Amino acid sequence: MTNHSYYPTYNVMDEQKEWDANTRAIVNARLQRETMYQFLTQVEAETLRTWCSLLMDDNRGEIIQYVLCHIDEVLTQDKGEGQRKMNVPPSRTLLRQGLKAIDETGWIDSSKPFFQLDETSQRHIMLQISSDSYPLTENWEGVPQKALFQKLLKLSVEAYYSHPLVWSEIGFGGPAYPRGYVRAETGQLDPWEAVKEQ
Repeated sequence: MTNHSYYPTYNVMDEQKEWDANTRAIVNARLQRETMYQFLTQVEAETLRTWCSLLMDDNRGEIIQYVLCHIDEVLTQDKGEGQRKMNVPPSRTLLRQGLKAIDETGWIDSSKPFFQLDETSQRHIMLQISSDSYPLTENWEGVPQKALFQKLLKLSVEAYYSHPLVWSEIGFGGPAYPRGYVRAETGQLDPWEAVKEQ
């Protein structure tokens, strides 16, 4: 990945004094690197680490680790889903079986786990799964490939774009509460918002 930001000197954490204590605690917790999982096994976590790095085109450890912890927390809480397509198992089942099937693709392809394959092979497998065209094996039985890909994409994106380092790179000023926005006209920025650098 080539890190390119139009806001190289902007750091959203410089604004945390403006947030309330609860918001500050939530955002700062996202900068901590937890490595213990409640739902994921170690093999599942390593498979997921590789998968999420490829999806986000970002292999920075602190950010991808946060993505893993977010997914682990979602699966641990098992709050249920607002809606789910027919023939798609619940998230916990879908990801548990799906990560096992993804791991198996590496063993079939090169006699090693998915996360140890070269990136070209990993991306090829990911592309096949995203289009529901990876050859079916016993581990894929009952695992809709496209639904698995979409679920992993959704969970990865929502976590990735809630990380403060990514906020800084995209020029997002973080929580506006309780300060709020004053300059609401098109093209106007509040003094605390990021300014695009050339």
